[in-house]
Amino acid sequence: MISFDYTGQTVLVTGAARGIGAAITAEFMAAGATVIAADILGDELAALAKTHAGLQTEVIDLGDFSAVKERFANLAPDIVITAAGGVRGQSAKPLDEVTDAEWLSIYDGNVMSVLHTMRAVIPAMKARGSGRIITISSGAGLKPSLTGIQSYCSAKHGLIGLTRQMSLELGPFGITVNSVAPGFLRTSPDYERQWAGYGAEGQKRMLSNIAMRRLGDPSDIAAACAFLASDRAGLITGQVLPVTGHPFP
Repeated sequence: MISFDYTGQTVLVTGAARGIGAAITAEFMAAGATVIAADILGDELAALAKTHAGLQTEVIDLGDFSAVKERFANLAPDIVITAAGGVRGQSAKPLDEVTDAEWLSIYDGNVMSVLHTMRAVIPAMKARGSGRIITISSGAGLKPSLTGIQSYCSAKHGLIGLTRQMSLELGPFGITVNSVAPGFLRTSPDYERQWAGYGAEGQKRMLSNIAMRRLGDPSDIAAACAFLASDRAGLITGQVLPVTGHPFP
């Protein structure tokens, strides 16, 4: 079994209150890191902290750059993993019925939150001459989205573009920037509704189309992040690692 030791390193995880972010938090806490878990969901963040002694938490709206800059700029994390995102309670409907507010809400959650976080933490990483940034994108950033939500698919494509561009910009400073792209995971009420909407036959079809014949678990994503954040991945940057149980995203 491969294990990593992150003793002495500080890890900032956004979107940490539940699902993928909570699993990433657990992964790095178990590996000895000092973890700062950030999310807008204060009650769920508090519950997470009760299960991890020493976990630091930040209740914050990642869409507010001034707040993000104020709270994150002095943290100087070695590793930053941006797991905030999702479909914001939305469901598929024709594009001509989508409002600007609905579109921008998903962009705020999936792209702007990452942009704000990057801008806040990059100066300290540059000054140190090292760092790891890992974005959590989606198979929806590599192909059409199973959600059918146009803004979500577009936002995840945009997030992958941001990841790749920043890898080129930050490489000379010793900073790698990569992305992990999960397949469908039942990690939130939104995705549970999507799963239920497929019905028994649709669920069976989905599983039969996955080579490993199972849905992913948040711990699968956390393990991929642990590798990309490690010294073993020092020459890997600008890459998207699909964690889907299938040879295609």
